[in-house]
Amino acid sequence: MGGDFEHRWTQTREAIEVMKELWTKEEAEYHGRYFDFPLVKSYPKPLQTPHPPVILGGMAKNVLRRVVTHADGWLPNRVTPAEVEESRKKLDAMSAEAGRDPKSITISVYGQLPEHDIVHSLLNAGADRVVVRPEHVETEKEMGEQLERMAEAVLR
Repeated sequence: MGGDFEHRWTQTREAIEVMKELWTKEEAEYHGRYFDFPLVKSYPKPLQTPHPPVILGGMAKNVLRRVVTHADGWLPNRVTPAEVEESRKKLDAMSAEAGRDPKSITISVYGQLPEHDIVHSLLNAGADRVVVRPEHVETEKEMGEQLERMAEAVLR
């Protein structure tokens, strides 16, 4: 959508900086490579302080370091419990090294099938939440039925 694919992290990092500036200051300005604006006011301010959580997704080799440096959580897609456990250990170590409370960084696993054992294995491995995905259906009725089955499977 008009982004610079080769420099997508640089652009994302600037976007995060811009949002934090606008969210946390009465008047903010920013002069970067991708975003540039004079002193402005932005309202309404978010309810969360200092700002809403910034969550980074992805599986790139640098994503965990980027989460520790710029975000409040990580959103991996369809990972195994072993990957969550290993990543949680890395995040905790990197957070401590950076002077951050490891508990300040969440892991929200996305895209899992709604199966009780899988969901609870991910939670036990260190995920803070698991977002299950419904399968494609054609009607609202089918979606309602599927959501009922998902709730029964995951919450039992």
